[in-house]
Amino acid sequence: MSDDHNNDDDELKNIIEKWEKTEKSKKKIEELKKLAQQGNDKAQNNLGKAYYYGRGVEQDYKQAIEWWEKSAEQGNADAQNNLGQAYRLGEGVKQDDKQAIEWYTKSAEQGNADAQLNLGQAYYNGWVVKHNIDKAIEWWEKSADQGNIFAQNNLGNLYHNGHGVEQDDKKAFEWWKKSANNGKGNAKAQYNLGLVYYNGWGVEQNYKQAVYWYTKSAEQDNADAQYNLGSAYYNGDIVKQDYEKAFECFTKSAEQGNADAQFNLGLAHRRGEGVEKDYKKAVEWYTKSAEQGDAEAQYNLGLAYRLGEGVEKDYKQAIEWYTKSAKQGNANAQCNLGQAYRLGHGVKQDDKQAFYWWEKSAEQGNAFAQFNLGQAYCNGWGVKQDYYKAIEWWKKSSEQGNAGAQYNLGRAYYNGWGVDQD
Repeated sequence: MSDDHNNDDDELKNIIEKWEKTEKSKKKIEELKKLAQQGNDKAQNNLGKAYYYGRGVEQDYKQAIEWWEKSAEQGNADAQNNLGQAYRLGEGVKQDDKQAIEWYTKSAEQGNADAQLNLGQAYYNGWVVKHNIDKAIEWWEKSADQGNIFAQNNLGNLYHNGHGVEQDDKKAFEWWKKSANNGKGNAKAQYNLGLVYYNGWGVEQNYKQAVYWYTKSAEQDNADAQYNLGSAYYNGDIVKQDYEKAFECFTKSAEQGNADAQFNLGLAHRRGEGVEKDYKKAVEWYTKSAEQGDAEAQYNLGLAYRLGEGVEKDYKQAIEWYTKSAKQGNANAQCNLGQAYRLGHGVKQDDKQAFYWWEKSAEQGNAFAQFNLGQAYCNGWGVKQDYYKAIEWWKKSSEQGNAGAQYNLGRAYYNGWGVDQD
């Protein structure tokens, strides 16, 4: 019996190797089915994968579940984990976290690294089981010690953030490095290493290494790495400035939904940096970013509507986007919103609202808002007239080079408004 089993395993190994080279070969699937029907748990598991991914057969989650159940019931750890994933995602079966945890546990206890990762995730997120960071760490360490790149990255995250463990950037670096260098490497860990070297977390700051790891991660389509790499090429602070490369990186990231990249792509189109100037394209990308809540994009979209750049001029739309941005604390949007209320552009004229938004912006150091706030105090727009306050804000604005504030200060000293005549 033992010799027969070994022969079956050798036969299975040969079939799987051939099958992997010709995934859509129906003949190989039939050979796999034959072994699976004979009760070979490895064949059953791999047949389940074939149906799950649609390799050599039409994709069929229910058939995948059927074969994984047969394999899992024989104790196949990989099938048990696969079954857990199916229950977790509700693919081929009704979604059931309790069943998922049961199968993950069976598999993890047999040493399956993927199941250990998933079980750690369950404890970390509190899926059915009570949230338990210690248990999460225990299972992730088991998985990571077997070389699981996702578990290694997760442990790096925990040590970096000091979540459940004492904060330790050196240990975070160790785990991220293992994850980043394992096989083709985990893209998130590679991105994290880029951040490590850029910021000098637990290592000596090294911009060359930062760019190296951002690039490795970006090549695996990590949107955050693509954005950071684009920023590096755009700013020219850690690599030679190259707007075309920046545009390329921003595009890849933006197409994956990264709001910061979408905004920067909008700026590139508006300014003609790395691409031909195109206001309409700028508005398209501003909109995508703004709809995700990016305050800078919301402000710039408001500006586009106010100026009629790439869109028909529309003060009401400008106000809508300025308001969204201003409420998130964007000083430029607050200043422009104040101006809109002062002039009654797109809203009912309201000096009190104008003063309200100018004050918020001025307190953040916006020179134009500081000048306008001085004007408000000087003229009593939405606030009691106060020359002393006007002088105070004009001085702040003047120190930042605002010509209007400098002129008004000169007039104030000439006429003795709120200061000794001089």
